[in-house]
Amino acid sequence: MPLGFPQHMSTAASFDRRARRREQTIDEILAAALRLMEAEGVAGLSLSAVAREVGMRPPSVYQYFPSKMAIYDALFRRGAEAFLDVRRQTVRTATAADPLELARISTLAFGRWCMEHQIHSQLLFWRTVPGFEPSPEAYAPAQETIEELRRTLLAAVDAGLLHPDAASDEGIALYTSVTSGVLSQQLANEPDASFDDGRYTRLLPTVLDMFEQRYAPPRG
Repeated sequence: MPLGFPQHMSTAASFDRRARRREQTIDEILAAALRLMEAEGVAGLSLSAVAREVGMRPPSVYQYFPSKMAIYDALFRRGAEAFLDVRRQTVRTATAADPLELARISTLAFGRWCMEHQIHSQLLFWRTVPGFEPSPEAYAPAQETIEELRRTLLAAVDAGLLHPDAASDEGIALYTSVTSGVLSQQLANEPDASFDDGRYTRLLPTVLDMFEQRYAPPRG
C-alpha cells in the first residue's frame, strides 16, 4: 500500500467497487428479464433462461435474486418508480394551472408511458403472473401515484370543478378503471399502434370527459 494511504480508505474504495459491480449485474439481470418477457410473455420467465441470457450459471443468479418472484418484484418497483417520476415531471412542466387539466395531462402521460413500456405495464396493472403479489416496498410508488391523483382531484373539488365524490375511493376506483380499461383494449387489440394513433387510446380524452360529467360539481 502506498505511504500515506489509510487502510480505511482502501477498504471503502473496495466496497464501493463491489457495490457498483453488484448494481451493474442486477441491472443486467433485470434488462435480460425484460427482453425475455417481451419474447416469451410476462408469465413465461424462468431463472435458467435469465442466467443464459446474461452468461451466468443459474446458481449465480440466486446471489442476486432468490427466486423468479423476486425478479418480478424488482421490475414492478422499478416500473412504478419510473411512472411516478414521469407523472411528477409531466405535472411539474405543465403550463396549465387548472387542477382538472393537470389531471388530464398526467393521465395522458400515463397512457403514453404504458404504450411505450408494455411489459412493465402488464406487470404493474394486470395480473399476468399467477401467484405474484408485489412487496409493500415495491408497491409503495404505485400507491403514491394514486394518492397524488387523489390530491389533484381534491384540488379540482376545492376549485369547484368537480363534485366531492370524485376524490372518494369510489371516484378513484372509477377513474383508474376507465383509464386502464382503454389501455387494456389497446394492448389487447393493437399493441403495435402508437398512443396517438391507437383506436382505443384515441378515446382516452373522451373517457375523461365522461368522468368529469359523472362528477360534475353541484349546481349553485
